[in-house]
Amino acid sequence: MTSTSLAALVCALSFLTTVRGAEPLPSWNDTGPKKAIVDFVEKVTREGSPNFVKPEERIATFDNDGTLWVEQPNYTQVTFAIAEVVAMAPQHPEWREAEPFKSILAHDREAMLKFSIQDFEKVVAVTHSGMTVQQFQEIVKKWLAEAKHPRFKQPYTECIYQPMLEVMQYLRNNGFKTYIVTGGGQEFVRAFAGQTYGVPPEQVVGSMGKVRYQYDRDGNPELIKLPEVLLIDDKTGKPEGINMVIGRRPQAAFGNSTGDQQMLEYTGAGNGARLMMLVHHDDAKREYAYGAESKIGTFSDALMAEAKKKGWTVISMKDDWKSLFPSAGTE
Repeated sequence: MTSTSLAALVCALSFLTTVRGAEPLPSWNDTGPKKAIVDFVEKVTREGSPNFVKPEERIATFDNDGTLWVEQPNYTQVTFAIAEVVAMAPQHPEWREAEPFKSILAHDREAMLKFSIQDFEKVVAVTHSGMTVQQFQEIVKKWLAEAKHPRFKQPYTECIYQPMLEVMQYLRNNGFKTYIVTGGGQEFVRAFAGQTYGVPPEQVVGSMGKVRYQYDRDGNPELIKLPEVLLIDDKTGKPEGINMVIGRRPQAAFGNSTGDQQMLEYTGAGNGARLMMLVHHDDAKREYAYGAESKIGTFSDALMAEAKKKGWTVISMKDDWKSLFPSAGTE
């Protein structure tokens, strides 16, 4: 071995030792939730362990709104849809007298908070359909590049939780595939999940709308988004979406609200070591504090009781996270 080769080997071994010795989850305080994550990963990745899980079976699912990024004071996709209604309004003067568009154009937040599922379906029908999948995703990307969160004054894609990014990467480093399983629109989240979270589009499971295969004027095939719902990927829809798209029961699941309850139940019903975690928003100073009374990201008393009964880990944003966002100076 030449001196050059020896030096290269020493450098490589030194780098490997540094990586292996690096403290996982640096944005987490040394409290119970961090220990639960590390202990779980060690159990399922240690060969010979009764809880060992083969790499191809290592699946972790993450809710998006309130679990990976800020969901207050309104779901980001709802904010996007409202902005699209306002932008489209000049071509639809009839909207000024027709609900739910009338309330949106009047910026009547109280009325919008009372919107029914049917109201939101009307808004989604006009803002999320009648275009190709690619065209829709380009509209989403453009909006996300320009829109800013009203409180934090930075792009929504920067209002993401650094501790959760670290969990995702830590799991990937240990052979897991990380999936987003969200009540948000599948094509909406696919537009930014790769760049924001490192999650490719095929690993995003969301509420799905129907599409139609057709040919454009030049004879090229395309998929047109239709105003028809295929799956609402929320509550019981989450396990259904997981089965439909992933085809495996997760080993780990992360959520923050009653909409994630069934996903955690489904994950916990499997054999071997499992990890079910809920982010509790209890930090009004750095973010928001909300729970049972909130219509957005509801964390009911019943959900807390189930978490305690079944041994799910509840993450206190206030006590368990050293920092919230990747950008300094936002907290």
